[in-house]
Amino acid sequence: MEKNRKVGTVSRGIRCPIFREGDDLAVMVTDCVLDAAKSEGFDIKDRDVISLTESIVARAQGNYCSVDDIAADVKSKLGGGVVGVIFPILSRNRFAICLRGIAKGCKKVVLMLSYPSDEVGNHLISMDMLDESGVNPYSDVLSLEQYRKLFGYEKHEFTGVDYVEYYGNLVKECGAEVEIIFANQAKAILPYADHIINCDIHTRARTKRILLAGGAKVVCSLDDIMNASVNGSGYNEKYGLLGSNKSTEDKIKLFPRDCRDLVYAIQKNVLDATGKHVEVMVYGDGAFKDPQGKIWELADPVVSPAFTDGLIGTPNELKLKYLADNDFKDLSGEELKAAISASIKAKDGSSLVGNMASQGTTPRQLTDLIGSLCDLTSGSGDKGTPVVLVQGYFDNYTN
Repeated sequence: MEKNRKVGTVSRGIRCPIFREGDDLAVMVTDCVLDAAKSEGFDIKDRDVISLTESIVARAQGNYCSVDDIAADVKSKLGGGVVGVIFPILSRNRFAICLRGIAKGCKKVVLMLSYPSDEVGNHLISMDMLDESGVNPYSDVLSLEQYRKLFGYEKHEFTGVDYVEYYGNLVKECGAEVEIIFANQAKAILPYADHIINCDIHTRARTKRILLAGGAKVVCSLDDIMNASVNGSGYNEKYGLLGSNKSTEDKIKLFPRDCRDLVYAIQKNVLDATGKHVEVMVYGDGAFKDPQGKIWELADPVVSPAFTDGLIGTPNELKLKYLADNDFKDLSGEELKAAISASIKAKDGSSLVGNMASQGTTPRQLTDLIGSLCDLTSGSGDKGTPVVLVQGYFDNYTN
């Protein structure tokens, strides 16, 4: 008699060694997954997903650059004079080292911060404080003096940092003058500077278009900085400084490049070793929002910079509770189970968009969903599991 499975999707963090520059990840990651399977007594199955954090890929590639590399690139591309730096996120890990390099590459930085929060939800001030101030965030441009008079010295809820003070001091420490303003319209920077670095992530193309249409002479997004090697440094031709992380006080790790060959090499290695066809992806930040801190996690330009073709697309699922409450509301027990199973099996692979029975399912890219699951599984600290194995993700009620 066939035994019914009692477990659906399983996400496992895979313990790995500390990866270093030059390591052969295709071999090492495959070995780590196979060793974990043997040690823990589980089998690798078709359509399992092996996911690698972007950080180990970039580290193995040696994809780093220094503050001085950034400064040289900024000076070359923006002239070394007054540079407007607009819409940066508030992060010591993500942006502080980038700002240090930018400041060393110009005479003066006009730093324009969005308010009440940055693009990914880090708040300078609370919405309640903004409401009480009477300021219109859609139109009002505030000087540093006006901002301090209205809002004082507010520290970030989680980090305890006053990012206005922190970023201002950082620029001055690098030998540049600094002027700080607060605005949410990109064009607000134009009276102050016509050479601009727009540091927003997911809205960068629109911001650049608005600035150029408004008369800016030179506009670089962060993906235009360090998009080629400077003095032998690392680089990312597609994303530049986007997706970078602090490595040391004067060096950053860039987002990994050329990952496609790696994911297919791992897929082949697993197939050769087990006969199973797995999917493989590289992931960075997940795409979810924290309801307490209001922070949207996605500070990377994408969740996944590379993945095998089996991860293209979105889920194509039916909502079981809709079927149970509507189509089969008069059924129960084995009869209900059989009817729902028949509906799932009747899916022919065509899109269910517009089908009432699919409403409430998640219409997001598979890589965004699985990458978010993996980011939560691996964590951002000391778990030591930079590889995640997801099993059963593509199963359904009938498997």
